[in-house]
Amino acid sequence: MKILLLPKKFKNITAKKWPKVVLICVAVVIVALLGVIYGVRQTYLKNLKPVSAATEVVHITVPLGSAASSISEKLKQKGLIRSDWAFNWYVRSHEVRDDLQAGTYALNASMSVPEIVEIMVEGRIATDQVTILPGQKLDQVRSAFIRSGFNEASVDQALNPDSYLNHPALSDRPVGSNLEGYLYPETFQKTAETKPEQIIRLSLSEMAKRLTAERRSAYANAGLSVHEAVTLASIVEHEVSKPEERAMVAQVFLRRLREGLRLESNATDGYPETYNTYRIPALPPGPISNVTESSLDAVAHPSSTDWLYFVTGDDCITYFSHTLPEHEKLVAKHLKKGCQPQ
Repeated sequence: MKILLLPKKFKNITAKKWPKVVLICVAVVIVALLGVIYGVRQTYLKNLKPVSAATEVVHITVPLGSAASSISEKLKQKGLIRSDWAFNWYVRSHEVRDDLQAGTYALNASMSVPEIVEIMVEGRIATDQVTILPGQKLDQVRSAFIRSGFNEASVDQALNPDSYLNHPALSDRPVGSNLEGYLYPETFQKTAETKPEQIIRLSLSEMAKRLTAERRSAYANAGLSVHEAVTLASIVEHEVSKPEERAMVAQVFLRRLREGLRLESNATDGYPETYNTYRIPALPPGPISNVTESSLDAVAHPSSTDWLYFVTGDDCITYFSHTLPEHEKLVAKHLKKGCQPQ
C-alpha cells in the first residue's frame, strides 16, 4: 500500500489551522468573483453608451416578428451600438425584448442603447419615410401610413382599389376585392408634398415587377390564377422565412391542393371561416397579407420534393414528412411551445 506524502509546505499546517486556510481561500475566490462581476458590469455599462458624437441619420428597418438578436445585429452592422450582446442583455433585463416594434427608424451614433430601445418600444418611426413591411395586413399598412404623418381620410382614400383599376399589378384581382396582398413591401421616401396615393402606386409598381411573365406562366402551369398564386404566397410568407424552406412549403401546399386535402395552415388559424384553411377545402378567397419576391417565387418554382406535411419545431427548424403518423411523431417530438426566435 502506498502512503500519500504531503508536500513539505503543508506538513506544518495543523488541524486547527485548516479552517483558517479554507476561509482565506474562500475569501480570495469571492473577492476575485466580485472583481469579475464588477469588470463585466463596467464593460456592460460602457457598451450602453453612444458609439460616437456623430449625428448623421441612419435608417434601419425592423421587419415584423424580428428577434432582438437580429435587431441588435443590424444596429451593430450600422455602427449604431457598441455591442450586440449588451443590447440583448439590456432588453432582456428590462423585459422589453418582445416590445420592440417593427418599422423604419431614423437613428444616429450619438444615441445610447436605452435611447434607441425607447424609440423602438414606443414605435417612433421615421416620418420622412413610409415602410410597408413584409407580411403586413392591409390594416397594418394603413396604420403605418398614419404613423408616418398622413391623415386617416387621405389614407383611406388612397387604399380605395377603384383608384388603380388599370394598374398592371391588379389585372387579375377579382372585382370587389381590396388591395390586400398587392402592396409590395418596401421603404418609400416622402416629403411634405407627398400624397399617400403616390406611395401606393409605387408599391403596386414594385409588385407588378415581381409578377413577371415567367412567373405568371408558371402559376398557370400549376393550375393557379395569379390571384390564387398571390394568395398561396401570402400563406407561405407566414409559415417560414428561409427561401429554400418556402419552396418546400409551397410544394406541400400545392400537392395538398392537387389531392383535395385541406391546407391546414397555422397562418390562417384565427381568421374568419372563409379564410381558415382548417375549415375550408381549398385556398382562401384572397391573400392574408402582402408578400415578398421569395414567396412569389416559391409558388412559381416549388421544390421537387414530395412532402405532404411539415411542422416548425421549438428549435425553429422545419421538419417535413410524407405520412400523417410520421408528422404526428415529429409534432410530439419537436413541438411543445412553438418557435421563439431569440
